[in-house]
Amino acid sequence: MRAYALRRLLALIPTLIFASLIVFFTVRMIPGDVIDMMMSQNDISAGQKDREQLEQALGLDQPMYLQYFRWLGGAVRGDLGHSLWQNTPVLDQILARLPITFELGLMAIIIGLLIAVPIGVLSALRQDTAGDYLMRSLSILMLAVPSFWIGTMVMVFPSIWWGWSPSLVYVPFLQDPLGNLKHMLTPALILGMSLSAITMRMTRTMMLEVLRQDYIRTAWAKGLDERTVVIRHALRNALIPVVTLIGIQAPLVLGGAVIIEQIFVIPGMGLLLLDAVGQRDYPIIAGVFLVVGVAVMLINLIVDLSYGLFDPKVRYR
Repeated sequence: MRAYALRRLLALIPTLIFASLIVFFTVRMIPGDVIDMMMSQNDISAGQKDREQLEQALGLDQPMYLQYFRWLGGAVRGDLGHSLWQNTPVLDQILARLPITFELGLMAIIIGLLIAVPIGVLSALRQDTAGDYLMRSLSILMLAVPSFWIGTMVMVFPSIWWGWSPSLVYVPFLQDPLGNLKHMLTPALILGMSLSAITMRMTRTMMLEVLRQDYIRTAWAKGLDERTVVIRHALRNALIPVVTLIGIQAPLVLGGAVIIEQIFVIPGMGLLLLDAVGQRDYPIIAGVFLVVGVAVMLINLIVDLSYGLFDPKVRYR
């Protein structure tokens, strides 16, 4: 397994370089010029000399490919550059926001699994019954309704009907764990519900397939109770493809967090990214996408390595 993990880690290097190349040049294609925005905000006349001085001070006067290699060289050393607006290290800003988004994403995935797996198993066991149709319809509904719409409705309607709305004051976990969980529970629940739809349907499909296997029929024939057959024999094998979904859903979690953090005023990576896009702060945008790319690749590696825990037949060489 160590050799397999090492090969996978080495394979991440060209992938990250290619991804960083796409991100760096795509970011510069965002409409709007950061120089014009800075000069208009500071009431500076847009003279050519002033523009050249500002571009030189920000390092934007060099050709694009030289800027990329300079940025890539710094990224290899752990330096993602400085914000064009605050002149603070990009890595410091990302590291301050990353744990918040990680907490939100982790809570959403856990909530999604807690919703999806039991319902998916129950739906498979009660195939083609009224309960099965109801649970399948529920999964389609959660898949069809976007999480940002649910988040907006949660903010609007309770305040209109009952004069209540979720707290918008973020409290760090180490400062007040209970207050932090109260603030994060609602957005994590909304994000987790959207994630659970696909997982629910996948769990149901795999459970139906596993329940038709010969060894499951043998377990039933031996007189084992339903709980033992389902949990000890069927569910473990049915969860192998479900584990794969966690790696696939990682970018979906981060993408959903961008909007959810904006709605619930959570100072995570999503809010940082939106602010940076609005200000055309290229180093922060590129840094966020690079860190997210690394996180997604590592999550998928961990998911692949976890197969052996569920399927003893899996061997890594």
